[in-house]
Amino acid sequence: MIEWGLYNYWVVIFLMMTGLYVVIARGNLIKKIIGLNIFQVSVIMFYVSMGKVRGGTAPIEAAGFEVYSNPLPHVLMLTAIVVGVATSALALALVVRIKETYGTIEEDEIRRIEADEDAS
Repeated sequence: MIEWGLYNYWVVIFLMMTGLYVVIARGNLIKKIIGLNIFQVSVIMFYVSMGKVRGGTAPIEAAGFEVYSNPLPHVLMLTAIVVGVATSALALALVVRIKETYGTIEEDEIRRIEADEDAS
C-alpha cells in the first residue's frame, strides 16, 4: 500500500523515470529536450519536497515559533529553473540549426546522412 504522506516522492520517481525513458527511447530531438525538461522538473520537485518542514515557518525570529524551514533548497531551485530555461532555449536553437543543415530532427536520419557523407 502506498504511504500517502510520501505521495510527492512517488510523483518525483514517476516523473524522473518518464523523463529518462523519453530521452533514451525517442529519436526526435524535440522530444529529447522535453524529456530532459520533465527530468529537471522531477529534480526540482524533489529538492522543494526535501526543503519543506511540517509545521515550520520562515526563518525569522518570532515569538511562539521554534521550528523553521530552510529556504536554501527553494532558492537554489529558483536558480535551477532559470538555468533550465536558458539551457532549453539553447537546445531549441541548436535543433533549429540542425533542421536547417540536415533537413530533419530525427537522430537516426542525421546519423545516416553523416555516414553517407563520410562514405563519399
